[in-house]
Amino acid sequence: MAKKSKIVVLTGAGISAESGIKTFRDSGGLWEGYEVTEVASPEGWARNRELVLEFYNMRRKNVLEAKPNAAHLALPKLEKKYDVTVITQNIDNLHERAGLTNVIHLHGEIFKSQSTADPALIYECKEDIKPGDKCEKGSQLRPFIVWFGEAVPMMEKAVQETLTADILIVVGTSLVVYPAAGLIDYVSNEVPKYVVDPNMPAVIPRPNLHLIEKKGSVGVPELVNELLAHGST
Repeated sequence: MAKKSKIVVLTGAGISAESGIKTFRDSGGLWEGYEVTEVASPEGWARNRELVLEFYNMRRKNVLEAKPNAAHLALPKLEKKYDVTVITQNIDNLHERAGLTNVIHLHGEIFKSQSTADPALIYECKEDIKPGDKCEKGSQLRPFIVWFGEAVPMMEKAVQETLTADILIVVGTSLVVYPAAGLIDYVSNEVPKYVVDPNMPAVIPRPNLHLIEKKGSVGVPELVNELLAHGST
């Protein structure tokens, strides 16, 4: 069998917005009414653990109520013809629920918790995390989320995947949050690059760049159908 061409898809908050999951960038630095630094930074955690836990407990309920939209559901269809890796900045599991088999979460996962004493201790988490919930080493559990000011452990793997891309698709990301925004720079000029967003980010012009100024639920299914029918040309 011929080796499948590799598609790497980078997704941001915009792809899940149509499923009812809001991003802090929609409201001037507030995330569901909270200052981002209060709920998404080590300093905020140090100041008020109860607030941070309450915030992510609400986010978890929000994701449980949300459903994959047409953009999420279209991407797994590419696996019929391509080797597909999704690199997402989102903490929800809508890609997995849509049927994708290879998803890299750059910024963590809402349905996991993590030890504050040993970051390698990670647990499945479907319920609220409460003050006093501890890991096996006796330290408080925190959300398994990469906060502002923290390293992005999955970035190296994401770069390696991007370097192997025959096609790059970018959906619903502002391309301003680094290091994720820099992934587009790892693909060569020869690689077709598709950016799908109704509010097109300021993408630096480059060869083989295709801008699709549509919301994800419209633009992604159209692009998927095109790639399945005609390949990358």
